[in-house]
Amino acid sequence: MYQFTQDANAILVQSGSAVMKMKLNMTQSSRFLLCAVALLAGTCRADAQNLPELIKKLKPSVVALAIYNPTAAPRLKLLGSGFVVAPGNQIVTNYHVISAPLTSSQNESYVVLSGHGQQPKVHQILSKRVAPQYDMAVLEIAEKLPAVRLASADYVAEGTELAFTGYPITGVLGLYPATHGALLSAVTPVAIPADNSQTISAATLRQLRDPFFIYQLDGTAYPGNSGSMLYRQDTGEVVGVINMVLVKSSREAILSDPSGISYAIPVRHLHQLLSQQPTGAQQ
Repeated sequence: MYQFTQDANAILVQSGSAVMKMKLNMTQSSRFLLCAVALLAGTCRADAQNLPELIKKLKPSVVALAIYNPTAAPRLKLLGSGFVVAPGNQIVTNYHVISAPLTSSQNESYVVLSGHGQQPKVHQILSKRVAPQYDMAVLEIAEKLPAVRLASADYVAEGTELAFTGYPITGVLGLYPATHGALLSAVTPVAIPADNSQTISAATLRQLRDPFFIYQLDGTAYPGNSGSMLYRQDTGEVVGVINMVLVKSSREAILSDPSGISYAIPVRHLHQLLSQQPTGAQQ
């Protein structure tokens, strides 16, 4: 009887130790999980708190594109947005912003506007590189301005928090940069085959022959945002160029009304364009 009681007590002691160890391990695991959650939450808060500083840093690199006519009133017709890349005298925008023929008899010319508000500085365009298939253009000016940092050519992961800064509804709101947050919703083809061949536009057909991927954004871009830089909220690296014309004319060609979805061309195609030689004068 004594031996049985002693053995039973030993079992209880051992069981109690095991339970205590389990509680200790659970407590340690809980603390680890709480720390991980707090760290992630802290990172999210840091990204959110970092955005105002990023905007302040990136705004000097935001420019506008316009047509200059010395005989017109007003002399500047605002067209869209752009941004500066290294070495500081190269301007990125959408090709469609500067592709329309100009009236040479009126001495019209495309120009870059730096600075914000009522007194922008006008920069003549010296040369250009264009990639119509990606609706991208790189323009060269004489003066060097603050440049942004480009991300690598790798696609950004879906779910990444992004932002874009440019001039929405430029002709009405003027040269005051506005920033919009955007979640990267999908990395998706620029054009998707239609069920009915009669609904396929010429632009869609061309893009189906040479497809590439674009960024679909959960954020609203407006007319005038074309050419705006799309960047990461955590690092400020530019990952794409906002585009509302190339994609809308193909991916949403069958829609009677715009979807409200915004798109961007990945920066990998900008890297390709920057490696090419300028083709000459702006016109």
